[in-house]
Amino acid sequence: MTLAAFAALLADPTRAAICTALLDGRAWTAGELARHARVAPSTASEHLSRLIAGGLLAEERQGRHRYVRLATPAVATLIEDLTVFAESGTGPGTGPGPATAPRNLTEATRLSAEARARTCYDHLAGRLGVAVSDALFARGLVTEEGGLAVTGHGRDWLAAQAIELPPRAGRRGGRPVVRGCLDWTERRTHLGGALGAALCRAALDRAWVERIGSGRALRVTPEGGRALRELLGVELP
Repeated sequence: MTLAAFAALLADPTRAAICTALLDGRAWTAGELARHARVAPSTASEHLSRLIAGGLLAEERQGRHRYVRLATPAVATLIEDLTVFAESGTGPGTGPGPATAPRNLTEATRLSAEARARTCYDHLAGRLGVAVSDALFARGLVTEEGGLAVTGHGRDWLAAQAIELPPRAGRRGGRPVVRGCLDWTERRTHLGGALGAALCRAALDRAWVERIGSGRALRVTPEGGRALRELLGVELP
């Protein structure tokens, strides 16, 4: 696919809305995405077919239902990076902050919740994600010396918490073990890659965090607050 063809896929507002909705890391039905993008199901189906053909989305079918998700973590990273660039107001004459103000109280509430804690595809973001990243560096579990990497101490810590990284992480054709991801609300880096995904999966599976509604926003549970304090010294307001 040429750069122009790829750009054309994301230039349409409906297709862009579909891709950003899927940044929560979950599979959505065509009907759910149609409602999210506020278009007719037939219109959404046409856009989904183009995104699947272009390699941005992958399709799964279960019975009568058609589910789609972002095709790979690399696609998610690309969409998130483009979203950061667009929402940070980095164009000429712009300053920090989202490119547009909230349109109503509901949107303002959602943005506030997402700023506190959210998923960025399959890893933690917002103030929670940045605080966890800071703690990993402060405790020597992750290092920037010679490039981002999990230290030996970090691997021991992960093993002690029964948090596993995929076997192919860091190998050719596999996902990076850890990568930095600019947080668009905090203007600082949170950690993604296989490590970020494993930590987020553990937080959800162990009910340290729970989803708020159907979006990307997360809520830290009381149990999660205790676990974060005990394991990483993370204190969240």
